[in-house]
Amino acid sequence: MVVGAVLLGLTCPTSALAQAYQCSVPGRAVSVPPVTQEGPSRKTQISGYTLALSWSPEYCQMHKDNPRDWRQCSGKAGLFGFIVHGLWPEGSRHYPQYCSSPAPFLSGAEAARNLCMTPSARLLAHEWAKHGTCMARSPETYFKITRILWNSLRWPDFDRISRKKGLTAGDVRQAFADANPYWEVPHIGLVIDKKGWLEEMRLCYGTDFMPKACKAARFGPADSTPVKIWRGL
Repeated sequence: MVVGAVLLGLTCPTSALAQAYQCSVPGRAVSVPPVTQEGPSRKTQISGYTLALSWSPEYCQMHKDNPRDWRQCSGKAGLFGFIVHGLWPEGSRHYPQYCSSPAPFLSGAEAARNLCMTPSARLLAHEWAKHGTCMARSPETYFKITRILWNSLRWPDFDRISRKKGLTAGDVRQAFADANPYWEVPHIGLVIDKKGWLEEMRLCYGTDFMPKACKAARFGPADSTPVKIWRGL
C-alpha cells in the first residue's frame, strides 16, 4: 500500500529515480536560487494531497531555449517524460502555503539528489518554500515523502498512447490506472491546454496517502474530452 511505503520510507533510505528516458544526477551540490514569496502565508488544516506531474516534452516545446530550463529541456542532462512539479497539501476551503517564512534552507546537496525527479533547482526551492513547509519541518523530509510516492508509480508507454486515434482524457486516465494498483479513473486529474495538449497529470491522495477521488477543479476535463500528447522526441 502507498501509505505503508511512505511510513517505511521515512525510516529507510530511498533512491531518487525518475520517470525519465535518460538522466544523470550531478555528483556535487548545485546552486539553489533564492525564492520570492508569492502570496500570503496561510496555515490551514490539511485535507489531502496532490502530486502534480508535468509532461516534460510539452513544457519544453516553449521553454527549450530558456537558459533557466536547460537541465530539463536541453537534452544535456537527460531526456524526460513526466517529472514532479510538486507535492501539494490541500485544504477544505483554501490550500495551505508558505507556512514558514523564511523557509528552512534547501541545501545544494539535497537539491542535486532530486534533479532526476524534478530537473530544476529553482522549482525545487519554490515547491519547498510554498508547499513543503506546510507538510514537513525540513526539505529532506518533504522530498523524501515526494520520492516515495513518485517511486511507487508505474508508467505505461505514453509514446505509444499518444499515437492512439481519437485519444481522450478517459483513455489517458485508464491507461495509468491499469498500470497502477489502487488507482482508479476518479483519482487521476489532468490539465489540458486550450489546444487540447496534455500538460500535467494530478494524482489525488487522502491524508493517509492513499488514492482518493479528485475534486472537480483537480480532476479537470471530462473523460470524453479529446487529448493530444506531444512526444517531442
